[in-house]
Parts: sequence; C-alpha cells; structure tokens
Amino acid sequence: MNELLTKMIEAKQLSLMDAEALQRQLAHDETLHIQTEEEVLQWLAVEYSLPISNLDEIELDRQLLSQFPARILLKEEILPLQRVNGSIEVATSRLFATHGMDTLQILTGLKINPVLAPREAILRELKKRLGVGADTINSLDEDSSFQVVDENAEEDTDLDHAAEDASIIRFVNQVLSDAIELRATDIHLEPFEDELRIRYRIDGVLQDVPVPSQIKKFQPAIVSRVKILSHLNIAEKRLPQDGRIKLRVGNGEVDVRVSVIPMLHGEAVVMRLLRQDSTLVSLTELRMSERELHLFRNVLDMPHGIVLVTGPTGSGKTTTLYTALSEINDSVRKIITIEDPIEYQLKGVNQIQVSEKSGLTFARGLRSILRHDPDVILIGEIRDAETAQIAVQASLTGHLVFSTLHTNDAPGALTRLIDMGVEPYLVASSLESVLAQRLVRVLCPVCKRIDDSPQTQTLIEKIGLSPDQPIYRAVGCRECRHTGFHGRRAVFEMMAMNHEIREMILKDCSSGQIREAAFRNGMRSLNEDGWRLVSEGITTPDEVMRVTKTGSVDVFNGETAK
Repeated sequence: MNELLTKMIEAKQLSLMDAEALQRQLAHDETLHIQTEEEVLQWLAVEYSLPISNLDEIELDRQLLSQFPARILLKEEILPLQRVNGSIEVATSRLFATHGMDTLQILTGLKINPVLAPREAILRELKKRLGVGADTINSLDEDSSFQVVDENAEEDTDLDHAAEDASIIRFVNQVLSDAIELRATDIHLEPFEDELRIRYRIDGVLQDVPVPSQIKKFQPAIVSRVKILSHLNIAEKRLPQDGRIKLRVGNGEVDVRVSVIPMLHGEAVVMRLLRQDSTLVSLTELRMSERELHLFRNVLDMPHGIVLVTGPTGSGKTTTLYTALSEINDSVRKIITIEDPIEYQLKGVNQIQVSEKSGLTFARGLRSILRHDPDVILIGEIRDAETAQIAVQASLTGHLVFSTLHTNDAPGALTRLIDMGVEPYLVASSLESVLAQRLVRVLCPVCKRIDDSPQTQTLIEKIGLSPDQPIYRAVGCRECRHTGFHGRRAVFEMMAMNHEIREMILKDCSSGQIREAAFRNGMRSLNEDGWRLVSEGITTPDEVMRVTKTGSVDVFNGETAK
C-alpha cells in the first residue's frame, strides 16, 4: 500500500477497507492516477455520494460557528459551515473519525451532514475564523480559577504566575510560530480600549491577524509572558523596555528583538524577527540592472574608500552589504564588521556586536577595529558625527569601508555626511559610491492578471514603455493570503563619484544640484529602476510609486515627469 494511503488510514481520513478497494482499482485501471489527499477525497465523495469542497467559495455562518467550543473544532479538525433544512453541514477530511461529529450532534441535537474538504483548507479557515490560539484562549476563558490581576493596581500582583500559566505560554508560542511560518518580519501587539490587536508585517506591509474576541482580558498576562521570555522587568509598566528572545525553529534559529512601550490602554509590544539561518544571495541574484551591477563590481575591487547603502529601515541595506562582503571574502583579506544587531553570520568574517550597556558603541568599537589590521570594515550604521569621522579617517588610511545611512536618495547621503560635521573636502576625497534602494513586493505568480485599465495605459505612455508590453495587476488568492503579492525585490539608484560631483561637494552645492549632475552621468532613479520591474511583469506601477513615495512618474534624465 502506498505511503499516501497509509498516512490517510492513520489519520482516519480513509478506512482500511476503502484503501484496499482503491488500491485494487488503481491496479486494475491504469488510467486512474491518485497521488494527492484531494484526489483521494474526490474518490471518497463519489463512493459515498458526499459533497466535496475546497472551501474557497463557501460563506460560513459566523453565528453557527460561535456556538461550538474552538478547542473541539481544532482538535477534531472539523468546520461547521451552515444550517440546511434542520441539519448542519460540517466540513471534514477525517470521514472515519466520528467522535467530533458525534460531539456536535450532542451539543446541537441536530443531524450532522459531512462535507469532504482537504485538511489544509479546513485548518486555514479555522485559523481565519477563530483566530490564532483560539483553543488556548477558550480554555482560559472557561477556567474560572484563572484570573488576570488588574495591571493598574498599586499593590503586588500575581501577574508573573499568570504569565507562567501553560495556556498563556502556549498562546505566545503559537503567535511566534505562526508569524515565522508566514514569513513575518515584525509582530505588533497593540492595546486599545476594547481589544488587543495583533498584526504581522509581511513583505513590508502590516496585515491584521484574526484573534479570539475575548483575548483582551488576557492582555496583561500575554505582555508579561513576552517580558519573561525577553528577560525584562514585568513589574515596570511605566517606562519603555528593550530585550531579546532566542528561538530555535527546526534546524535554524530566530533572534527576536523586543520593544515594550506603555500606551494609553496598556503596554504595546513590537517583536522584530531576525532569521539567523537566512541564506545570503549572490551579487547576480540581487538582480541589479546591467549598469548598476557593473558599477558595484568596480567598487568592490577598490583598495580603499567609503561605500554607502542608503534607505529606510527594512529596505534590505544589510542584505546588500553582506552580499558584497561575501563576494570579496577570501583568504588574503581581513574583514571585520561592527553591527547592531548581527543579522547574518558569515564564515571567515570577524563580527562584533554593539553593546550600549557595556559601553561598546560604534565609535569605540571602530577605533579598536583599526588596530586589528583590517582590509575591509563594515559599519552597521553611521549614526553620529564621531562614527562618521572615524569612518572617513579609516577610508583615507587605506581601508575599504562599507556602511548604511538613512537618506531618501543617493545624492542626499553627501549632504547628510556634511550636516553631521564631516568636512566637505573629506567627503569628496573618501566617498566612492552611494547606493540607494527600496523593496517592492513581487506579484503572486498564481493569481496575477494583465492590467488593461485606461489609467495603466496612460501610465505606459507617460513612462515610455512599449504598448505591446503587458503590465500586470495584483488579484489575490489562497497562495498569497489574498494580498496579490509574495516576496520582495529591490530597486536601486546608484551614484558613482566622479570629478564633477567631487567639485560640486567642495563648492557646497545642494543635493538637488548633485542629483542633476548624477543623472547627466547616467544614474537611474529608483522609479526608473522600478519601471524596469514593471515591464518585466514582476511588480505593479502602484507598488513602485508606493515605495518610492511619489505620486508622479518621477525623474527621467534629471527632469520630473508631470
């Protein structure tokens, strides 16, 4: 008997008798191919004259669903769908596990009619309708012995004991594992007057997470559990606190940076998820345009100078820099990094973690690094004038220095360094290249559709794309959680230094004037690189304009398209 049928027998999705009959039928009929759970369920539907559904189009009766304990539905993997002529239709993939159906019949006194559906579809809908950790919150709600102490009380509380309750521990674990599974980069726990809202940031956009309505009453215990995990003071509720959690997921690790801030209706928590087992891509896999890739490779061959990558938080700057380091990481170079936090671990690279508490700042660590005879230095971020000055001096004394800076575009990095107190002549002589970048969401390959709307056709004409080039729009499906996007790609704006730009720095020209000079020398704007991805069917015009923060078509050859 094949592995699929054996698994379905063990899960009570298929009886032994039916499995043997199906096996005989497969042996007898060579045209019959059954390789998935859904195909077996379709066979069962025919054998027993039962309806089958993938649950995509079904409208659930929410009032009916609320009548059943979440823990029973989740444990038995069954989903009440709707009332039909005095009976209830219930989705199941476990036709021969009758205990759950019998329980529902006892609770309602009504006849239960099974509807076959894939297990994955049932679990997806249960999570969507009941919320993350619904079984845990339900069991807490029914346990009258469990009470959450008023978080505003002045006297000592038992909140630490409440936070150690097995159900609270399980709920927080469920939220963390769910976020990791969905590729979230941040988890937001936000307290409001009548709800505790949970949101995940996925592909750079916050998305609401369904949670049980009664979760609000367990808010203090949930926040305290997060504090305990991140070694924070659970008794301190008036001041912001920062901590970290180390998680092991499968064979990999996830570093969680925790920030707790008191709000009007309780403490808000944001957890940033940093996957330690993230694999670095190669330079070609960054998929820069031909010009940017050529310039970037030239920069990596330089013996000294400063290379800056700019952009907002979460725009992939560190990934780009580590990709660059991996390209030049060999036995003849000594590479040292100083970061906060260390997001990637690269073999052969000496990495230093900044620790403000112990006094190890970027500036102090950088001074020590220079005494370790490095060839290449990576500074996680230039945050202050002192760090900027030391970075410039390091580049002038024969080191290749990589770092990040928060500016809106590449030319803005020059004036930003000068504003931080670095002399213009030092900026002109030390800086070699600035790369600005943003991340745009990639269209879901399953559901994307050609966009033939009049607005899009007008935009195609305005930005100079070929009218025959198809432009796609986001639709949304089960694979992409109905967002229309899955994953992200970077768009780049690379400004290589030349004699004209260096002269402009010495003359104290504005970033706008420097930007125009960069365009004259062939620089492509973030928007223009974004249109390249639009023309390739990778993303949408709306997405490009969203991340580049402009409502216009932006800049071409130094002129703004109106």
